[in-house]
Amino acid sequence: MEQQTISIAKAGITTVLNTRASVLAAANPIFGRYDDLKSAAENIDLMTTILSRFDLIFIVRDIRDEERDRGIARHVLGVHMNANAPAGIRVTQGAEGDIDMPTIKKFVSYCRQRCAPRLSVEAGQTLASEYVGIRDTVRRRTLESEDGNSPTVPITVRQLEALVRISESLAKMRLRAEVTQEDVREAIRLFQASTGVALAADYNGDPTRTMGFERPEQVARAEEFLKRRIPLGSTTKTSRIQEEGTGQGYSHPALVRAISLLIRRGELMERDRGRVLKRIR
Repeated sequence: MEQQTISIAKAGITTVLNTRASVLAAANPIFGRYDDLKSAAENIDLMTTILSRFDLIFIVRDIRDEERDRGIARHVLGVHMNANAPAGIRVTQGAEGDIDMPTIKKFVSYCRQRCAPRLSVEAGQTLASEYVGIRDTVRRRTLESEDGNSPTVPITVRQLEALVRISESLAKMRLRAEVTQEDVREAIRLFQASTGVALAADYNGDPTRTMGFERPEQVARAEEFLKRRIPLGSTTKTSRIQEEGTGQGYSHPALVRAISLLIRRGELMERDRGRVLKRIR
């Protein structure tokens, strides 16, 4: 993938062909739904040798959010409502922003044909420093973790090459002949917001926020305690259930995380600004 070539050895023919294309792939978690209590490696059933070849890896989760759900519903309904309309009308109706689609196509074509930016010395030094820092962070977190397993996506030279390609693409989009530190900083931000989140999920079991070093097993035990303590259809004060759980040996961060997971899954519902919990399923 990163070499933009494909090797063929079939029917007595052995050759290497150019494949000037990008690969956009999607896969479902092996459990059908992303499990927050498991690491990214346990949710993604792909070899690290394959994952390491992708420049950016995004974990897309189905989070219940009313505003986001309404936006998705409007988009899906709009696609069906405009299914029989002419293509030009569909594009015009669905377009958002100040630039129309033909202009965007011309701009992309111009960037591909005329722009070939290269790294500046300052940008190269920044990339090297950030790459070393990311590798050192992953090494330390691997040593501090209980199992000591390698992350789902190993940070190797391939990831450095990915940062270079993203930086060059950003400079090309701005019609620059040279990659600047601004492009490098944006490339690193994109990498941290995508592949970096997947790496964090390996240690925290949650691809959206840090859990410190609360292990997924501790959160699972706290979740079972909450299910036993709060019968279906009953309500209880959040502070009371947390105090009771802490008294029985469950850590407070694990209880808070377990409550958050149950609310996200629709098993608990918050009332009175989070002061009261109700078991709904």
